[in-house]
Amino acid sequence: MKFFSHAFLAGLFLVLGGCASMGPNEQTTTSPSSEAPSVADTQPYSPPAQPSRKPEYPAGDLTPIAPHEAAPRTVAAMTPPADLWERIRRGFAMPDLQSNLVPGREQWYAARPQDLENMAERSRKYLFHIVEELERRGLPTELALLPFIESAFNPQAYSRARAAGMWQFIPSTGKLYQLKQNAFRDDRRDVLASTRAALDYLERLHGMFGDWHLALASYNWGEGSVGRAIAKNRRQGKGTGYLDLNMPMETRYYIPKLQAMKNIVANPGAFRIQLPVIDNHPYFDTVTITRDIDVALAAKLAEVPLADFKALNPSLHRPVILAAGTPQILLPWDNAAIFQRNLDAYAGDRLSSWTVWIAPSTMKTADAAKRLKMSEADLRYANDIPTHMIIRAGSTLLVPRPASQERDVTVRIADNGQLALVPETVLRRVVLKAGKKDSVATVARRYGLAPAKVAEWNNVGTSASFKPGQQIVIHRWVPVRSNIGTPLPSATKAAVRTPTRVANR
Repeated sequence: MKFFSHAFLAGLFLVLGGCASMGPNEQTTTSPSSEAPSVADTQPYSPPAQPSRKPEYPAGDLTPIAPHEAAPRTVAAMTPPADLWERIRRGFAMPDLQSNLVPGREQWYAARPQDLENMAERSRKYLFHIVEELERRGLPTELALLPFIESAFNPQAYSRARAAGMWQFIPSTGKLYQLKQNAFRDDRRDVLASTRAALDYLERLHGMFGDWHLALASYNWGEGSVGRAIAKNRRQGKGTGYLDLNMPMETRYYIPKLQAMKNIVANPGAFRIQLPVIDNHPYFDTVTITRDIDVALAAKLAEVPLADFKALNPSLHRPVILAAGTPQILLPWDNAAIFQRNLDAYAGDRLSSWTVWIAPSTMKTADAAKRLKMSEADLRYANDIPTHMIIRAGSTLLVPRPASQERDVTVRIADNGQLALVPETVLRRVVLKAGKKDSVATVARRYGLAPAKVAEWNNVGTSASFKPGQQIVIHRWVPVRSNIGTPLPSATKAAVRTPTRVANR
């Protein structure tokens, strides 16, 4: 509508005035320059060429304006930041930790700019996805920096506590958050699955404690430990905040490290740090696969270096991708379409040169290789089997795929296959009786041991002699034939050469 009449305006104001009536003691207030609108005759409205002033109206009134009054207004631009670091800064929402441990961590990082730059470069592949997930859940973007503290953004990181991946899940917590760990993949290292699980866990911890510092302490130390520390302080009438609790040294430094990293990202120039530019754009795309395919072939079809392919798909620890268990792979953004085009044009007979064989009985690796008509070295390499290990019955092993086999590995095997190993030999403590003229040197020579070790085990010098009948302690690698065919409480690589305290008499 381009024109209004004075009569129309008068009727509109009468209606609006009736909708918001005032009490007898209420009055309107206006700015010094405002004046009430005038209601004149019913002659057609002719706007002046240059009005001397614009009428103002009380707040809440709906006032039509003439076309000439509609002037462009400045609107704050809401364009997304081009740099991912700036996007992270905008999402900071945790209270800063006021601790005297923070400056020391800042100085430690600032004194190692090359290490910091290397970590930031590694994060380039994963950081955008993490920030996207945090924003989708409405979580503080400080959490995107947590893998710097956990693993230096290395998805292949593995700790002494058997924690794996850039979010460092131990096996039990990984299973609790549906991270598959089997003979063919370890989802604790998977970029998508581990990020989902980590944020699920952090959200749950924040819901338990209502405090991000306590939630992060629980992520590092365990919610049970933090809960007991809080209960202990409460009984003693002490504070129950993060800084009030008595914690292990690792946990005490854990959040100061994160705060230091936050401070550096917030203002890198203050620490003379130059963060590499990371574009605010997805680094990878998700590609669906429907057939088993060799890892090397997948990288070739995607025209991606094998190392880069493995960095985006770190959960795969075998030379083949089983589609039934890993139906999606990650590829650099521009290479996803290249992979699909090359896959459609691929003229090879098959995509996978591997299949799965289930060990019918407990056997040595050499015996299994002979039965499969392959070299022992190839069998060990394909299945990552250490030396001095025996394959237990029921283990699923990757073996060459016969030319006649067309079917891919089934979902049941791809999702649940396990490789169970038992040491072929173990280091046992053996107690001997010294004979005439026995010494550290003669015992060491007899059993092929280092004299220094024999002396250490018996708390004597390397030139010491033993009295006849005296007990001598040595440690020897001995076969564990008695273990073959018996169930193991835990079949993992951690069992390799595990020392025991059982003495042979």
